[in-house]
Amino acid sequence: MALTFRLPSLGALLRLMLLAFITLAATWAMAAEGTKTAGSRVSAPIVEKAKGGECVADPAFMRRNHGDMLKHQRDDTMRGGIRTGKNSLKACIECHASKTTNSVNASGSNFCQSCHNFTAVKIDCFECHASKPAPTAFHPLVSPHGNSAESAASMKLRQVVVQQQVKP
Repeated sequence: MALTFRLPSLGALLRLMLLAFITLAATWAMAAEGTKTAGSRVSAPIVEKAKGGECVADPAFMRRNHGDMLKHQRDDTMRGGIRTGKNSLKACIECHASKTTNSVNASGSNFCQSCHNFTAVKIDCFECHASKPAPTAFHPLVSPHGNSAESAASMKLRQVVVQQQVKP
């Protein structure tokens, strides 16, 4: 028994090519719906306007260097104990949080998320930090009343440490 292979008819080939063209054209049209960057076919990120006034630096500088500024501020705070508000993540969040979601990371149009999605860069800041400004959001070991008063969690931790030191 011999196997034979039959070529598709010219009509079938034309229908297949037409279907491929329509699918490709629809894909291009859907991709073109977003805002375009100047001279590019790539849609630009949609960023909501910030709540505050001027940023700590001009937008072009911030787009390129904000990650380094935040890392430098983190190092100063965590390793040097230097806490200033000028380049802090908290200040960025308070200014750039969305008016609708009150977050910088909750949806694709929020300030941080939109640009990081566009550039395919993973945001790891919010694995530890809150992405929403909250005036009463305190770390469990930090008192809302300043450095002189201890929070309940801080006192509990101190008791546990003392109890462990007393045991023989």
